[in-house]
Amino acid sequence: MAENVYLAIDLGAESGRVIAGIYDGETIRLEEMHRFPNGPVNVAGTRRWDLIGLWREIQEGLRVAGQQYGDQIVSCGVDSWGVDYVLLTEKDELIGQPYNYRDSRTDGMLEHATTRVPRHEIFAETGLQFMQINSLYQLIAMQLNDPELLGIADRFLMVADFFHWLLCGSKVVEFTNATTSQLYNPTNRDWSAELLRRFELPSKIFPQVVPPGTKLGALRNDVSKQTGIGRIDVVAPATHDTGAAVAAVPTDRTGNANWAYISSGTWSLIGVEVQDAILSAEALSQNVTNEGGIDGTYRLLKNVMGLWLVQECRRSFEREGNSIDYTQLTQLATDAPPFRSIIDVDDDRFLGPDNMVAAIQEWCTEHNEPVPETEGQLVRCALESLALKYRTVLRGIEKLTGESVEVIHIVGGGCKNTLLNQFTADACGVPVIAGPIEATALGNVLIQARSAGEIGTLSEIRSVVKASCELESFEPQNPADWEAALSRYQKLVKS
Repeated sequence: MAENVYLAIDLGAESGRVIAGIYDGETIRLEEMHRFPNGPVNVAGTRRWDLIGLWREIQEGLRVAGQQYGDQIVSCGVDSWGVDYVLLTEKDELIGQPYNYRDSRTDGMLEHATTRVPRHEIFAETGLQFMQINSLYQLIAMQLNDPELLGIADRFLMVADFFHWLLCGSKVVEFTNATTSQLYNPTNRDWSAELLRRFELPSKIFPQVVPPGTKLGALRNDVSKQTGIGRIDVVAPATHDTGAAVAAVPTDRTGNANWAYISSGTWSLIGVEVQDAILSAEALSQNVTNEGGIDGTYRLLKNVMGLWLVQECRRSFEREGNSIDYTQLTQLATDAPPFRSIIDVDDDRFLGPDNMVAAIQEWCTEHNEPVPETEGQLVRCALESLALKYRTVLRGIEKLTGESVEVIHIVGGGCKNTLLNQFTADACGVPVIAGPIEATALGNVLIQARSAGEIGTLSEIRSVVKASCELESFEPQNPADWEAALSRYQKLVKS
């Protein structure tokens, strides 16, 4: 069978990439065409997206792919993280320099919002975890601080959807990303007219929501000429990177909630796949989220701070003149004493500190925990605390679904951290299967292949992934030690 090529444009927290997925009808392999830096740009004390710079790099990636694969290329599609958005005027002018979700303008916006609409009513409309980074609170901040800009907006697009507009002219929002906004109603399966009315946000700006796999149109003629690629299809994959990653989990349990996933990276997203959103009082109490998945499913999950803790510690070490790569940091953590220091990884101070090391040390001081001092102690503290957080989230989700989780799949860049994988198996008391690393890109290109008619079901997508990737297993160890650590962690969090 001839090999077809699908291009994933993946915008991650540290870098963006254009990746070719080469599919032979049975297995798929990935080849990186072009990599470029991504992340917030500091502009006059704010954190913004460099959209124009990213667009230049995306076109370069398409050009490289076109030179290598030419007529084999069938389509392309963009994924990124959720919550961040772009506003366009009626004449398609970009309004302002869009913000990155880590910008401080949303400080206090969640509390402000819940004085206008009660927390339980927001959850009943959206089923989403309360986080100040959500699009709702970003828009409320804009409403308060820049009402004149919001007033001239004609179209709201999530970031991945904005790049689809640049690629083919479409002005829609894809389902998996829409559900991260805290403005989407999972029962009505459309934007929440009730919340838009009560928060006095302009409903006219919110476009049609389309399912993953939708063909959005042909590549713009000018982009085709610029890159040398033919007028291929532009397809909306699961544009939320975690939605794409979960589609590529190599499980044979599709349709059941007795397996869990952790999309492990800057954030850790831990959850299960369910057929309908769970909007119960217990779900609200646990502050879980219902984010869209493939085939109308929902990802019942919780966002946890993730390896951001380690990434920012590493940056702090580098500022002190101590450059240590992740492999060395993991070894230092392995050699450090176990359970010396435990933190609440989701404390707000860890969201965007100037110095992560200082933030962790301050937390430990305030909570009478031994203060981690060495690089190994700091990283081990972060990883063990993450694993304990996973355990508490998992048990809460099991309570919501009524099903016990029998295996955890860890996908994404964080699955390379074998120490965290083992800690996760230990803390949760179930086997862990790690891989694939490139789950987001695999999900992106395989959803495109399904759109082209090469693959049928979600189960078939996952079978292709399983046949194409090497996986690593981890069995639980030291249960008594982890139970003691869990008891200590729970007391710390309650305090």
